[in-house]
Amino acid sequence: MEKVRVQVAKTPEGYCATVDILPGFIVAVMGDFSELKKELFESVDFYVECAKADGDVYPEVLNQEYEFEYKFDVESLLFFYEKILSKAALERLTGINQKQLSHYACGRSKPRPAQAQKIVNALHTLGRDLLAISV
Repeated sequence: MEKVRVQVAKTPEGYCATVDILPGFIVAVMGDFSELKKELFESVDFYVECAKADGDVYPEVLNQEYEFEYKFDVESLLFFYEKILSKAALERLTGINQKQLSHYACGRSKPRPAQAQKIVNALHTLGRDLLAISV
């Protein structure tokens, strides 16, 4: 299955997203990330329908089975997880102190690429650990 990269950012009232293979294509919603995902699928489907009807050219991958690969900026990623993981938990996972994580989460400062990767790696490790659990 092909992957279509989507850039996600937090807005004051919700989320917005751009699709890398569709220049100028933007979806924004008020609400949570699940609403953005739903709206994104519907919007891309509508885009393809209109392009077909108008005889416009569009990326071939959209005619096949594909899935979205979401790429968050650090601020949006931390905001998304703040309802799930406390800053203290994120500090234990990443080794980055809570105050610095708060600065990243509210956009006061931007992490260096190595710090951003450290956050992503910690969340991926947590995800793998959770997947290994069975009851």
